Formats: sequence, structure tokens, C-alpha cells
Amino acid sequence: MLMDTSDMICDTYPGEMIGREYMENLYGEDMDRVLHSVVKLKNAVIGNNKQKFHMMSLGVVGRLLEFIQNERAAVGLRTESAIVLGSLAKGSQANVKRLVDSGVVPILLQCLNNSNLKFVEGCLRCLRSIFTSQAAPVELLYTDPGVVPHMLDIVSQSPTTQECICSILAQCCKTSEHQGLLYSNGVIESLAPLLASKMYKVQMPALRVFCVITYTNQIVSSAVASATVSERPLPDLLVELCLRDKSVEMQMSSAKCLTYMCRANALSSQDSKIVYKALPTLIRMCKKDRRLEERVEGAETLAYLIEVDLELQRIASYSDHLIPTLSEFLRYPSTQTTVMDLKRLDYDMKHSYELRAAALMAFASLGANDEDIRKKIIETENLMDHVVCGLSDPVIRVRLAAVRCLHSLSRSVQQLRTSFQDHAVWKPLMKLLQNADDDMLTVASSTLCNLLLEFSPSKEPMLESGAVDLLCDLTKRDDPALRLNGIWALMNMAFQVETKNMAFQAEQKVKSQILVALGTDQLFKLLSDPDVNVLMKTLGLLRNLLSNKPHIDHIMGMHGQQIMQAIVLILEGEHTIEVKEQTLCILANISDGTTAKDFIMANDDVLKKITNYMIHANVRLQIAATFCISNLVWNEEEGALERQMKLRDMGVQKLLQQLLSSSDTVLFDKVKTALQQFT
Repeated sequence: MLMDTSDMICDTYPGEMIGREYMENLYGEDMDRVLHSVVKLKNAVIGNNKQKFHMMSLGVVGRLLEFIQNERAAVGLRTESAIVLGSLAKGSQANVKRLVDSGVVPILLQCLNNSNLKFVEGCLRCLRSIFTSQAAPVELLYTDPGVVPHMLDIVSQSPTTQECICSILAQCCKTSEHQGLLYSNGVIESLAPLLASKMYKVQMPALRVFCVITYTNQIVSSAVASATVSERPLPDLLVELCLRDKSVEMQMSSAKCLTYMCRANALSSQDSKIVYKALPTLIRMCKKDRRLEERVEGAETLAYLIEVDLELQRIASYSDHLIPTLSEFLRYPSTQTTVMDLKRLDYDMKHSYELRAAALMAFASLGANDEDIRKKIIETENLMDHVVCGLSDPVIRVRLAAVRCLHSLSRSVQQLRTSFQDHAVWKPLMKLLQNADDDMLTVASSTLCNLLLEFSPSKEPMLESGAVDLLCDLTKRDDPALRLNGIWALMNMAFQVETKNMAFQAEQKVKSQILVALGTDQLFKLLSDPDVNVLMKTLGLLRNLLSNKPHIDHIMGMHGQQIMQAIVLILEGEHTIEVKEQTLCILANISDGTTAKDFIMANDDVLKKITNYMIHANVRLQIAATFCISNLVWNEEEGALERQMKLRDMGVQKLLQQLLSSSDTVLFDKVKTALQQFT
């Protein structure tokens, strides 16, 4: 008996059969049959990614766009076509990309001007699916300057327009320019009422918009802080959305919005909304009973909230066992598993790096300013082991967080001498610096500055491991933050306290090594750096190099002319009081040398500048200039009489006598000491 093969054909080639039928009907002239085919197509592709891909391969997108753009077509056909495109956009990322490449987005955005609400809603649903995907073409929303204002005009027409437009705007606000554009078009006034909506699917997307527009934006944050909803301050409504009867997502987003407003100085860090609502909410989100993603987001937002505020750091450190809770992040997942746990373990392993990074960032913020908090963090079981391991973690987010945590803890003198030495943290840090991007280099080199302080046991081994060359290379970078850290660390390295026996010789060797590695050309290039912070630290380096008489004479003997030229340029330039004070202090150091004094005494221009600063309106400059004069006329040193005579002829002694009337006690003492040297 022959087998009936009709069922086999349908089972084997359904896509082909359905596709052929639909495509034939879609290009027919009977518009009722066309509409019927579009509806059948909608039902066929819902929830079926293979069918979506197949239909798109047959070119259905182009035909649907023809219907949507045809203003003479029935609105029902246009609406159903938009709904089908929306269904296709809910497929794979490849589907979304094909839709975008087909020009769907500009067409749908233009169709939002249509007067039919159902059609507009269909377009918005499709746009929402496209813009909330990973392949979101964000900039297309801003290509036509009229799109955003129109979306805000129609946002209140229905719950669907509210939900979709808020979702789109929340996803497409990525830069400060986007924030400014949304703000200037009235996003706050348009969406604030939606925060009080009774519909969660409207309320939540609106809240996300307020999160993204306030992030690191002082102007928008201040406007949000002063906005009202039905005569209620908007921040008060955010507090209400943090209550525990709300969803975790809503609590988190409300706390984030309050956090961003606080960091933008729109709300005080001591405001009750921050201390009693945002902070406790974020700490609660870190607890073990929360989902992994919630714990990560809570810890990261908490780290951002408390990063720069000492009082918030202190409150957080003793709130709800936060430090032990965060330490659990570093030990996640547990190594005790069974066969039944393997699926869960796989999930945990994939996300454990996010927990480690979040915990280390939170520890970095907690310990940023308070020694007692740092001590509590360090005393956490195996904490330093986790930090050191994090420096070589294969995941860059963990490495960066570990370096930030190390930088925070390195501000402790005690920890530099104990835990940092016990764990030899300089070794993985130096290794990390050999091959790091600029973000990593910025934080790592900041940590290096602390490890190279005079009292740090890590200083010597780091010197032997090539720290000088590494830091000198940093001073040549385009990024001013890297130049600053490089010269700052060199300044710390050149600082000395002890000047006897072997210590003296060692310091002289370090200074020579710095000068050779940096090179005089680079040193003087840094003295004309456009970044005032780099200039200040370069002056600080030069001041440290020119300390101790033999060092001063040795360095001035090799580079005296260039140093004096640089000093003159700075004193003549348009610089801040701090820069000129530091420069005068360098002159004071030079004037303390045995032979180096001659570089000042032989330069009448420099001497005139010093005397001018003795009568400057700023007392700090007067003190520095007077200290320089005091060193030059010190009567116990060879050649003092000749120097005193020259300065007396220049009217310096009379100037000193006039300064005795100063009410500043420090200046008075300096003047009195200098006058006592004249014979």
C-alpha cells in the first residue's frame, strides 16, 4: 500500500510552504486578502524565531514598510504591519540588525505624527523592541530634531504611549548631550506625573528615565530636585518609591536616582532622604537574600554614593554588618557543591566576577578617608589575599576594582608598613603596570605614589624593579592624569628625611637616577605644562631634588642655568599664588647651597624679583621671598659679607626693617631672623 506523504511534506517544509503563500498574498491586489495575510503572518511569527528569520529572508520587511508608508492604505493594514515588525524585532539580535539596516527606524519615527492612536502605538511598540535591544541604534532617535519633542508631546495619550516612550528614552539617553537635549525639551515636566501612575508598567520606565538624566549631571539633577508632582516635591515621591512594599527594581532605581542627585550636589549628603532612605536601601540590597544581580547593583551604587563623603562612609561602615556582608561577595560561590548544584554553580561562576568587582569597589569607597574603617576592612578575613589576587584576575573589571581598593587602603601609613609589606603588594602592582590601559594606569599609578612615600618599605624594592623608568614614561603621556601621577610619584621618591651615612648616599643615588631617567629636557617641558597640577608637582619634585646642601650644589652645578631660566619664566608668568610660592621655595633651597647661591647672586633680575615679592600683597609670597633672603645673608657661611653688602645696596635691609611692622607672626619671625644676619 502506498504511504500518504502529504503530512510529511508539511512537517518537513512548513516555512517554505507558509512563506510562499504569504508572499503571494502580500503582493495581491485584493486589500482585504492582503490584510488577512498580514494578520496570519503576525500569528505565524509570534514566539517562533525560526519563522521570523525565514520570513525576513523572503523579504517581508520591505513589503510591510511599503504598507506602513502608504498613507492611502487602510489604517488597519498599516497598524497590523507595524505590529508584525514589532514581533520580528523581538527575535534575535541579528533580526534587529536587519530591521535597522532596512531603514525601519526613521520610517516608524516619522509615522508617530499620524493621528490614529492605534497605529502610533503599534509603531511605538516596535521602536521600543528595537531601542531596548543590545543593537539599539541610539543616535537615530536624535537625527531628526523634531522627534524627541513630538514624543514628549504625545506621551500622555495612553498607557501604551507612556510605557513605550519612557522605555525608549531611558534606553537612548547615553551622553551628557542626550541629557541636555531631553532636559531642554521638557522631559522633567512631561514625565514627572508618570512617577505617580497607578500602573507599574508606566511608573517603572519613567523612573528609569529620571535615573539616566540625573547621572553626573548637576543642572538636570537640580531641576529634578526642585520639581513637583501634584504639589509634592519630586524627591519625596522618590523616597516613597523606596519603601519595602515596592518591587525590588523600583526600590533600587529610586535609591539610584537619589544617589545621582546627591553626587551632583542637588541633594545634601546629610539630607534625610539620603541618610535614612537611599543609603539603607542600598545596604539592604547587598544582603544574602537578594538575587545576585541585585546584590551587585546595590554594592556598586553604594560605592558611588559614599565615595567622596566621609560621614556617609562612617554610617555605612557600621550599618547592618555591611563589611562582613561585602566580604561574602569575595568568597562566592561556595566550593561545597553537589551534583544537584552544578547548574546553579555554573550560573554563579559566570557572575562571581561581578560580585568580586562590586565588593572591592565598595571597600575602596568605604576606606577612602577614615583610618578606623580601613583597619576594619583590613582585618576582614583574607581580605588582602583577595585584593592581591584581584590584581591578576583575568577579568579587567575585577583588576580595576582591586587596584582602586588597594589605592584606598594605601592611604594608611600603618598598612603600608604592615599588611602591604607582608603581602608584597608592589609585585603584582608593578606587573600590572607593565601592560595596562589608561584607566588602569591612572588608578595603579596613584597607588604607586603612596607606595613610594619615604616611610613605605615597598620603596626600595620598587626602585630596584624599574619604578623610575616606568614613572618617567608616564610623564610623557598625553593624558594629564597620567603625567600628574608620574611626576607625583617621582616627587615622593625624591623626598628624604634622613641625610646621614648610607641613607644620604642612597638618596643621592635615587635623585641622580631620577634626573638621568627623566632628562632635563622633559623636566623643563613639565615646568611649562598647561595643567597646573602637573606644574605644581614638577615644582615639588625640583624642590625635593634641591634639598640638602651637597645635592643642591651638585644638581645646580650640572643644570643651574636651565633651572634659573625656568624659575624666571614662572615668576614672570601668569600663575597662581601657589605656583609662585612653590617657585620661591625652590629659590630658598638654592640659596641654602654652598656654591649654588652664586646662581642667584649673579642674577640681578632674579634678585629684583625676590625683593618685589617681599612687598607683595600676598603674605605667603612675602614669607617665601624673605626666607630666601635670610639664606643668602646667613652670616656663618663663606662670602656672607659680600652678599650682605650687595643686598644692602639694593635696599633689602630697609625693606626688612619696614616689614617688622607686619601683623603676621610667621613673616615677622622670618624678617627678624634675616635682619639679625646683617653685620
